[in-house]
Amino acid sequence: MRTRAHRGLLAAVTAVSAVVLPVVSAAPAGAAPDPRTLSQAVKAPAVKRHLQAFQEIAAAHGGTRAAGTPGYDASAGYVADRLREAGYRVTLQEFEFPFFREITETTMRRVAPSAKAYTRMTHFRVMTYSGSGSVTAAVRAVDVKLPPPATANGSTSGCEAADFAGFTPGDIALLQRGTCTFQVKAENAQAAGARGVIIFNEGQAGEGRADRRGLIGGALDGTTVNIPVVGTTFAVGKELSAPGTAVTLTTHTEGDPKRRTHNVLAESRWGDPDRVAMLGAHLDSVPEGPGINDNGSGSAGVLETAIQAGGLQTRNRLRFAFWGAEELGLLGSKHYVAGLSAAEKAGIRLYLNFDMIASPNHVFGIYDGDDSDRTGSPAGPAGSDKIEKLFESYFRTARQPYTGTDFTGRSDYGPFIAAGIPAGGLFTGAEGVKTAAEAAKFGGRAGVAYDKCYHEACDTIANISDKALRVNSGAIATAAFTYAYSPVLPGGSTRSGRAAAGGSGRAASGGGGLGHDHDHAGVPS
Repeated sequence: MRTRAHRGLLAAVTAVSAVVLPVVSAAPAGAAPDPRTLSQAVKAPAVKRHLQAFQEIAAAHGGTRAAGTPGYDASAGYVADRLREAGYRVTLQEFEFPFFREITETTMRRVAPSAKAYTRMTHFRVMTYSGSGSVTAAVRAVDVKLPPPATANGSTSGCEAADFAGFTPGDIALLQRGTCTFQVKAENAQAAGARGVIIFNEGQAGEGRADRRGLIGGALDGTTVNIPVVGTTFAVGKELSAPGTAVTLTTHTEGDPKRRTHNVLAESRWGDPDRVAMLGAHLDSVPEGPGINDNGSGSAGVLETAIQAGGLQTRNRLRFAFWGAEELGLLGSKHYVAGLSAAEKAGIRLYLNFDMIASPNHVFGIYDGDDSDRTGSPAGPAGSDKIEKLFESYFRTARQPYTGTDFTGRSDYGPFIAAGIPAGGLFTGAEGVKTAAEAAKFGGRAGVAYDKCYHEACDTIANISDKALRVNSGAIATAAFTYAYSPVLPGGSTRSGRAAAGGSGRAASGGGGLGHDHDHAGVPS
């Protein structure tokens, strides 16, 4: 028996399609609805209404939807309610994580040899999971290399306890980015008696590496460091390395090593449970803002697609995920994948990730599943190339330009490709700067960030490109409905049964494409 939602989608067959879906191993005539027409049921205004709901939730909860806050819980409640209304079995998958926020804004000013105030989020920013404290002390450079090294691994400042030989306890340690994680550097400094840590960007890039002169926006791995830790630009770090420099550094933060949050998971009631097409987006924002582009946009596109697919009797099982604590190091998706059995992993034939799909100065980025650009990160697991080609076909028939973007491992596809599950998705750019060639191809402004409000309070509903939202929402729907009915999926054969997912199983790393997706905890500095 067909539900009202199913009948409504079938009625869309008579509509004029705005985008013609490429031929992708379609089922026999009459066996299933046409994905080309079903995709038209996902309308941009409906997606925008979800974004407005996220904006209102953030406004009612201190301007943020960060994991572990009431704003995130309200966002998850909104998504879960809409999914239940659409007929899904919804699971709230709980997990524990180390929570962090700034209670009051961090300050840093130089007091010697002359006074100078530094601007938060321009010259410096607090590291996630920094401890609290206020200290006025001499700045002591630790194994700092000026000019910066151009070696493959870069600076090793603070990576070894021996770097702190002769360090005066009570001073503030000045460390240079490179080689080991921020956590290792900060822990070594704390063990040496430092009362504060300043980690500055490495400097001019070495050959084949990204420019490392701007503001660091990183994180420690947890709440084990109880002294102030901030990141700065290369220019500020170089300035502070001068002999006789002293600063006042003040942080007031909150950390909870065992706070709980949850992923929102929805499973369709139809389709082969051994042939799962999974779509996901992270639902949390950073503490600094409402996160409407990052990543209300991806969440809204996936949510509306799920709603419109709710009543369909599909060939394959659809599963939708809204991840928690992505901004703290992909914690929600890592927890989910780590809890899967080998058979459950094999049953997920593909994972599609949508993180920032409406950047105001956007490009249309498709994850480079086959490493066709031969730069940066390697190809995804076997089958990822087929996902990339489906999205390319969509953009060609929509007469929209597109470009490849690397699997850097810095969004929620990371745990899936590490498990050998074919993956793909879309990305419109974060804090990276649009080139002149990209401006000529996609429009917008060269020399300006793809999203000037990335991880800022201004990432509001006003920070959304309606065009990018519309085009990418159509791409999400097209992929979802194609894989819902296709007898051939990227991660398996046409037969039912659990076939092993292909691919190398390696976690991708490195740079390329549109720059990294995000800065997260646990990523080497």
